[in-house]
Amino acid sequence: MAPPGAAAGIRLVQKVSSTRAFARFAPHVVPAMDRAVHRLTRGRYLLSSQLLPGLILTSRGARTGEPRRTPLACMPEGASGPWILVGSNFGRPGHPAWTANLLKNPGAEISWKGEDIPVRARLLEGAEREAVWTAALRFWPPYATYQARVERQIRLFRLERRPPRSAEAGGDRPGGPPPA
Repeated sequence: MAPPGAAAGIRLVQKVSSTRAFARFAPHVVPAMDRAVHRLTRGRYLLSSQLLPGLILTSRGARTGEPRRTPLACMPEGASGPWILVGSNFGRPGHPAWTANLLKNPGAEISWKGEDIPVRARLLEGAEREAVWTAALRFWPPYATYQARVERQIRLFRLERRPPRSAEAGGDRPGGPPPA
């Protein structure tokens, strides 16, 4: 059971995270803090996960092919996946860069509770997207404010585990060689 006042604290954070001011500063501060804490705890902890479950996504850059590490909130669908990622960009106009990376290179890796897990990302569309969007709004209501603030449709991805590839194959790994 949550400590007394926890629900009120979460509601306050949800209200603050729905503001335009938060959308301006959070993308610069929250990921940097998460990366530092994740590195210091050897992948076992993310500061932002005190409010929402979080992971570190490692994907290949859509343009460069270079590995990109991005701390993200996630909505786990089970204790060990799959995971839903919401490309809200804190309610800012453009899609976050990591979504373009996953569209071009769906093979990625996540760090989830200290475990590195190879995953495949899939953009959700149609009725499947609508069902997940409804669940996401129950999970974190500020997503509705973010969507109302932008003209684009917020992208939703499902990350599913995939078997690890050998180091020699590498082509589907985020840090492996780009495809020929």
